[in-house]
Amino acid sequence: MLQKPKVVVILGATATGKSHCAIEIAKQFQGEIISGDSMLVYKNMNIGTAKPTAEELAAVPHHLVDILPPDASFSVVDFKERASALITEINARGHLPIIAGGTGLYIKALLEDYAFNNADEDSDLRRRLEAEAQEKGALALHARLQELAPHEAERIHPNNVRRVIRALESAMQGEAVNQYGAQESPYDAVVIGLEMERQALYERINRRVDLMLEAGLEQEVRSLLEQGVAPECQSMQSIGYRQMVWYLNGSMDYAAAVDKLKQATRNFAKRQITWYKKMPYIHWLHLDEEPDYKQAVAEISEILVESGISV
Repeated sequence: MLQKPKVVVILGATATGKSHCAIEIAKQFQGEIISGDSMLVYKNMNIGTAKPTAEELAAVPHHLVDILPPDASFSVVDFKERASALITEINARGHLPIIAGGTGLYIKALLEDYAFNNADEDSDLRRRLEAEAQEKGALALHARLQELAPHEAERIHPNNVRRVIRALESAMQGEAVNQYGAQESPYDAVVIGLEMERQALYERINRRVDLMLEAGLEQEVRSLLEQGVAPECQSMQSIGYRQMVWYLNGSMDYAAAVDKLKQATRNFAKRQITWYKKMPYIHWLHLDEEPDYKQAVAEISEILVESGISV
């Protein structure tokens, strides 16, 4: 029987410290990191994406970071295809692939081997979504979009059913036909989740946004616009960039834009947690309000060794 490729996943809501833990584990286990974050693929988008620093990126090999220009599109289909190939390559080198990231759909689609079919204008998928809108209502359909593509959901009004359906088609790119448990995962995967009390997490998120602003988020967004990156681009519709565009184009004052940014990030964290609840195979580590990451890394290391992954 062929041995399944090994992969470790370190996930959690935004601001829980996934990247730091992944880098430390990669140092211990001869690992290479695959970003599971939908925004880290973009070049010149560093502050608003909380991209690891140049020093952190140099500390261990990183993949799916800084691979696309800001005006490019990137989907769950692209991620699954690229990440699957990387897992095979890294295992072949005798190294340990470690996925670090918080885009729940990406991780779930990879681990549960979702199969995707391109959806065209007249697809059964569109007809099913239209029927669902009639049966369950526009708000229920919009809620599905919030789970699959939160950035899109935030800019499309729930009553604009046609646009919601188009966005859902794009996000889904077909239907998942394999489910973890019903169909065996193609990977020998150990999935670690970092969690903390909701209020403590929200306070960390607010502090992180303040640090992003101090680091020059406004100037980063201004520079992207000056380079000709359109506000309508997928990357510029993401949290942080969208709110700064509102401020820079005069739609909103600075304080209101910052409030919106913090609120959107907290809402995003809540949606991430909802996604993870659909993944019963996660080993959860609870972090204190002021996390001891040295202890967290030690606990992750112990779980990996117990799972048969050697240092």
